[in-house]
Amino acid sequence: MLFRAMLDSERGAPRRRLRAACQVVRERDFKLVGSRTIDLSDGGALVTADADVELGDEVVVSLMPPRTGRWIDAVGVVTRLVDGRRRGDVGRAFGVSLAPIDRASREALRIALQRLPEVRPARVRRAEPAMFAIAARFGGG
Repeated sequence: MLFRAMLDSERGAPRRRLRAACQVVRERDFKLVGSRTIDLSDGGALVTADADVELGDEVVVSLMPPRTGRWIDAVGVVTRLVDGRRRGDVGRAFGVSLAPIDRASREALRIALQRLPEVRPARVRRAEPAMFAIAARFGGG
């Protein structure tokens, strides 16, 4: 299944702090909805919100991990909305679960992320209703 990683009860790869330029475009209207990553893993990203998004929005993410010189493009789904009201939030943001990317891009991303500081979860993760809706939409579950 394309978005199987979203259903895991534990995060697969650790998130790494990466405040870098990116482009996140909503597929339905090709509107730029995010332009800066906050953190990144090989399975997802937290991105500052430049426009309103909704849970389940399909997006295309383009970014260049540090020291790679290589653009990585991935499709994903918005799985989390951050309003910026909690302690530690960096403002309005959204989480994107990414579909698997090609092998070369995945390896370049893995190597780049190893050098970055790990981000500790601010709270205990629990199943989010949006995950179940997305899983049903894409036929996994």
